[in-house]
Amino acid sequence: MPKIIDELSAIDVKRLAHPGGNRNVLISVGGVPGLHMQLTPKRGRSWVLRTTIGGERRDIGLGGFPAVTLAQARHKARDARDKICQGIDPIEERKAARAALAAAQRRGMTFADATDKYLDAKLDAFKNAKHRQQWQNTLETYAKPELGKMLVDDIAVQDVLRVLQPIWADKTETASRVRGRIESVLSWATVAGHRTGDNPARWAGNLKELLPAPSQVAKETNQPAIQLEDAPRWFEALRGREGFGARALEFLALTATRSQEIRGAVWDEIDLDKALWIIPAARMKMDREHRIPLSAHAVAMLRALPRLQDNLLIFPAARGGELSDATLSAAMKRMHATEIAAGGVGFVDRASKRAAVPHGLRSTFRDWVGERTNYPGDMAEVAIAHKISNAVEASYRRGDMVEKRRKMMDDWADFMAGVERLGNVVRMG
Repeated sequence: MPKIIDELSAIDVKRLAHPGGNRNVLISVGGVPGLHMQLTPKRGRSWVLRTTIGGERRDIGLGGFPAVTLAQARHKARDARDKICQGIDPIEERKAARAALAAAQRRGMTFADATDKYLDAKLDAFKNAKHRQQWQNTLETYAKPELGKMLVDDIAVQDVLRVLQPIWADKTETASRVRGRIESVLSWATVAGHRTGDNPARWAGNLKELLPAPSQVAKETNQPAIQLEDAPRWFEALRGREGFGARALEFLALTATRSQEIRGAVWDEIDLDKALWIIPAARMKMDREHRIPLSAHAVAMLRALPRLQDNLLIFPAARGGELSDATLSAAMKRMHATEIAAGGVGFVDRASKRAAVPHGLRSTFRDWVGERTNYPGDMAEVAIAHKISNAVEASYRRGDMVEKRRKMMDDWADFMAGVERLGNVVRMG
């Protein structure tokens, strides 16, 4: 018969001490055959079940003491011996569980991390840095507030809808792009092993059944614009505001450019002496260099701006990076709200009656050229860097008429500032 070991009590176990020497020592504690406490020369204590599995002696670790108490160690030891009797190797079972946990942790990737890794993997697919930045900006603005901290494996159709529904009617084109980009990120996450199942951002047979087609809701393509008669008053109110956001909006109005071109503008693109701003092709929507003659108003505003040390951005955010598109939009919303609070009607689009937005300032400029001046409409299209007809392209592409446009931009700045000009500007009333 096997030797019966006296069962040690919890007090007995607590009093166990290493006998000396440089080797680990196993002391049987009884209660379960093969259960030992292992003592190390450096006062370490842990539980070990010494047993036989498939004819081979094996030591199974059961945890450290006192985190695992004597009673818990005996319970674990009995459970392990029961599994061995059933033909289960507890050691291999534990390895499999650890492998499964590791796999689950690898799949446990957040949407924010998946976006970054997708962009890294697809870096060569982007034509230039601007396209990558547009991807990041749209997902940062619209998707990450809802999905950023979620595990990609947990994202469902309803989560994607929370992102899309608030902007599907008012910003349909943007919303459609956001949907496609979420789908791409989740598709990458699935192939990379971070999620399983259908893609909740897929359109066909999925979101198509829950959202109206973009063509049905995107009836109005023009952004709400400030009316010409309101423009000088709006501009005066803007110049009374402080901060880089207000100055960025002022520069946008004076140059009739896009928000992304303003927010990414750096001092190296500006020649103040020549009153010229050259935006490189990499930052332009049409992938073509754009030269903008700067009015005296624009140059004076730039000269008055502070320059931050070690920061090339003309209009930096508070933390040093680029301003967000929302910053410029918020500035216009505040101006609209202030106007209404003062008893006015605000700054609204003539047709839609919606509050004007930064991008709508380009439409205001285009309306001014067509309704208040004799400048050619095609030259105005060049000024706002629109894609134009082949005939016009042949006329303007070699030389972008920058000096003729300089006069136009001077007159535009004067109009916004409430200064009446003659020349090519039509006297109204």
